Amino acid sequence: MRRLLRTVNLSSGLLLLLFLAAGCERGDRLALSAETDDPQYRRGQQLLKQGHNQDALGAFLKVIEKRGDDAPESHLEAGLLYQQYIGPDPIAAIYHFNRYLELQPNARQADLVRQRKDAAMREFARSLPALSLESQAARLELMSRIDELQKENLQLKDEIATLHQSGVGSTGRRGAAAPAETTSPPPPMRTPLFNLSTTGPAGAVARPAPAVRPPAATAANSPSNSGRRHVVVQGDTLYKIAQRYYGSGSKWPEILEANRDVLKNENAVRPGMELRIP
Repeated sequence: MRRLLRTVNLSSGLLLLLFLAAGCERGDRLALSAETDDPQYRRGQQLLKQGHNQDALGAFLKVIEKRGDDAPESHLEAGLLYQQYIGPDPIAAIYHFNRYLELQPNARQADLVRQRKDAAMREFARSLPALSLESQAARLELMSRIDELQKENLQLKDEIATLHQSGVGSTGRRGAAAPAETTSPPPPMRTPLFNLSTTGPAGAVARPAPAVRPPAATAANSPSNSGRRHVVVQGDTLYKIAQRYYGSGSKWPEILEANRDVLKNENAVRPGMELRIP
C-alpha cells in the first residue's frame, strides 16, 4: 500500500512539473510578442542612438503599421521625433501623442506625454502668425477643435473597420449583394483627419496639411514660377517645399543636393534663405 501511495505521489509531482514548464514556455512566447521585442522597434532604437532620425522614424512607423493598436511605445517615439527632429511637425506629433494616451491612459509617463502634446499645440499656434485670429483664446479654441476632429476621425475609422468585418454591404443588409460600382468597401483609415502623406515604404502616417490655408504665396514661392527659386518662410521644411513644387514631399533630397552650398542637412532650413529648385 505504501509503495502504491509513493507511486501516486511521484506521478502527481511529475504532472505538476510538466504543467509549470508548459506555463513558463507559454509565458516566454507571450513575452517575445511584446512591442519592445519587435525587430523593427529594436532597429528604430538602434538608429536613434546612431543619430539616423529619419530612418528610425520609418522603423517605428512600420511597427505601428504591423501591430495596429498594440504599438503605444512606437507612437510615443514617432511623436517625439516629429516634435524634435523631423520638421519639426507639431500636427503629426499631436496625432501620435494622442494615440499613445488613448492606448496607455494610465501609464507612468502619461502626464509627461500630455505636456509634450500641449507644447506641440502651442508650437502649431505660433506657426500661424499671419492668421487673423483676434486673441490667444481663439487659437486655443482652434486647437481644441482640431483635437475633437481627430477623435471623431478615429471613431469613424473603427466603425468602418467593424462594418467591413461584419460583411454589411452598401444596402445595409448583412450578406446582401452590393451594386457592382460599390462592391469595394472603403479602406480602413490609418491617418488623422488632415491630408497626410506617407514618408516611407510602410505607407504610415507622416505629414498633415494645416487646417487653415496660409496667405497667398509670393511670386518667388509660387509652384508655377518658372524661375525655380524658393524663398524660405517661417514654418517651411524641405518636405513641405518638395510637396509644393513636385506634388510629393518624398523628393526633398533632390532639393537638399541642389543646395549643398547653403544646407548641411535637412534641418538647416532657415527663413530668408533662397533655395534652388532643380
